[in-house]
Amino acid sequence: MKLRVGQMLASTVDTTTVAVVRCTGDDLEITCGGAGMVDPRGPKADTAGTAGTAGTAGTAGPAETAGTADPAQMAGSRLGKRYADEELGIELLCTKAGEGSLAVNGTPLRLKDAKPLPASD
Repeated sequence: MKLRVGQMLASTVDTTTVAVVRCTGDDLEITCGGAGMVDPRGPKADTAGTAGTAGTAGTAGPAETAGTADPAQMAGSRLGKRYADEELGIELLCTKAGEGSLAVNGTPLRLKDAKPLPASD
């Protein structure tokens, strides 16, 4: 998936939601708990006008596209923390915590260290 700064991604296996803070133009696969993450506003527009969905346009959510979680990738994501891979040039901000671990192209994303503040004395 082509990412863009400011894009929101939602997990299909838990409640995790992230915002893209930094990215390159490369095509990357972002996963949470071993299942691909989706744009929460993405495929909803495609459900409008489909037979049998009258009155339900725009109500599709991650629960309807639920993936299968990989138990080995369920270490959790933490609210307000940044996850990054410097080699790939990607940084994600966790806006809603969940049980799944974040990964890009199958490689787990590391929690980004906080920058030390300068001494005030």
